[in-house]
Amino acid sequence: MLSGEQIAIIKATVPLLESGGEALTSHFYRLMLGEYPEVRPLFNQAHQASGDQPRALANGVLMYARHIDRLQELGPLVGQIVNKHVSLQILPEHYPIVGSCLLRAIREVLGAEVASDAVIDAWAAAYGQLAELLIGAEEEVYAATERAPGGWRGGRLFRVVRKVAESEEITSFHLQPSDGGAVVDFVPGQYIGLRLQLDGEEVRRNYSLSAAPNGREYRISVKREVGGRVSNHLHDQVREGSELELFAPAGEFSLTPSRKPLLLISAGVGITPLLAMLEDAVHSGRPIRFIHCARHAGVQAFAARVDELAAQHPQLQRFYCFEERRAGDGGDATGRLGREQLQAWLPAERDVDAYFLGPKPFMAQIKRQLRELGVPPQQTRYEFFGPAAALEG
Repeated sequence: MLSGEQIAIIKATVPLLESGGEALTSHFYRLMLGEYPEVRPLFNQAHQASGDQPRALANGVLMYARHIDRLQELGPLVGQIVNKHVSLQILPEHYPIVGSCLLRAIREVLGAEVASDAVIDAWAAAYGQLAELLIGAEEEVYAATERAPGGWRGGRLFRVVRKVAESEEITSFHLQPSDGGAVVDFVPGQYIGLRLQLDGEEVRRNYSLSAAPNGREYRISVKREVGGRVSNHLHDQVREGSELELFAPAGEFSLTPSRKPLLLISAGVGITPLLAMLEDAVHSGRPIRFIHCARHAGVQAFAARVDELAAQHPQLQRFYCFEERRAGDGGDATGRLGREQLQAWLPAERDVDAYFLGPKPFMAQIKRQLRELGVPPQQTRYEFFGPAAALEG
């Protein structure tokens, strides 16, 4: 339990974090990844290079410091962190490493005059409180998943039973347990963790589950990224019959039970969790508008499946927007999805539940446009592929 003095010290550091938090977290990552190679697989190096990971951590640290005396106001942040940690198999032994490097970074970036012994002691207590909270919450998830039918703890081998090209860029991998056992159920919108050995180095990644649960297998659908180490390995080296090590499904991006009309908007590979949601939601009978944006039809995945669902379920209307519509591409609009086009595709009644996913600029635009068009902000939900960040829009 933090003392009143320690809480006051933590809150007094908020202005420093607001102005220099990213410099602090960047230094933290340099220390930790340089001195503790055992934790490197837990972090996507592309996110380190882009600065996304330090920015996300800086934002998380800032939010924690601001709410140190009222952690309940952190809202969904704790749940998001717990689910991301579970999907990557963060364990209690990782926390002391993070804590020691964070305290060193505070001292070295802020300097001994600002980061006095009292400040370091306060942050050590604050980090200990956070670590205890997260470790406890993560263990609850690990234990519940292990106890569930078809569940497991840690890694489990799955065999690729089918590999399907869904577009010029996206390939699906249908995965069944190598041990022949059952698979734990999941909620559409969740993702799995994947552990690989590439050139003698361990790497871990998360991939959305792109089909509704069926009790037999999981499906992930991976976009080939230019320079993407893992995506290119999966596309080029993994074959039908190959084995992959999976961590159990996790994630909080899921449909809230409701009878309101449902709006699903995706761009590019952002379609993957929304397709799983769509396959599940069509059986509810609620009205659904499904909007997907792609550069052109050649890179659009799952069009045949969405069209099939629309033909079977009259309450589903689907719309495709191609930025570079080519001859024969079809589609319903050309160019980037603008406010006027989005307005035309929305239900007249704006009391809808909206879910959207895609590149960050796309999500910022959709978030802003939905607000301007009268969709209640509390009824819009989105998720980031990589490290969470503030979504301006």
